[in-house]
Amino acid sequence: MSLFIYDSVDELIEKMAEDFTKKVNAAVDDLGECNLVLSGGNSPKRLYELLASYPYKTEIDWDKIYFFFADERCVPFNDPANNGLMIKKALFEPLKIADSRVFYISTMQSPEESARKYSKRIIAHFKDKPIRFNLVLLGLGDNAHTASLFPHTPVLREQKALVSAVYPEKEATPRITLTAPLINEAQAISFFVYGEGKAEAVKQVLEGERNYEQYPAQLIHPEDAPGVERTLQNC
Repeated sequence: MSLFIYDSVDELIEKMAEDFTKKVNAAVDDLGECNLVLSGGNSPKRLYELLASYPYKTEIDWDKIYFFFADERCVPFNDPANNGLMIKKALFEPLKIADSRVFYISTMQSPEESARKYSKRIIAHFKDKPIRFNLVLLGLGDNAHTASLFPHTPVLREQKALVSAVYPEKEATPRITLTAPLINEAQAISFFVYGEGKAEAVKQVLEGERNYEQYPAQLIHPEDAPGVERTLQNC
């Protein structure tokens, strides 16, 4: 694992954009495509807006990327809290990304059915190839959750499912999330973290006792898989 710390949010976002460009282009060069997982929430929005601007928008062959989502709130697509809508406005629309390349998480069904359908779509996309994303972007909550892997939820013990419904006690809506085993299969994982309120969470995830029920982001340990890289970028 690599840890990078920056003096300002602006510097952090710029370095994340550079790292994103490097990793996506490497996947496209090696495989002819990149299977990318994006994180929702407030923190990554500025990153997506930067990527959709010059010069980054000209440095990536966006037509060779397939876009997936780390998690989604169970709200309608037109709800401002919907991750897919936020990323569509910040990234997909400015870059004119075709809908056929975007794997939105549907929230039209029950959370369980939505999770099953998203899992089937992922399996169908990879076909007979290993299900392995080239890059996963993740955030970190002040309670040490990442994606929608919330403290003390059953999904933290999931070992087989690719996607799962989650019912966090303190959240207004259920969630749908990629599971830790699927995320850990990724070729590269980048955590994108800023804000004074998250400093303690970062410390506990990196240096605290191993207690994934309390600090779910500790479940993300792709170093167990050969050739997998994890970076945490913080300010």
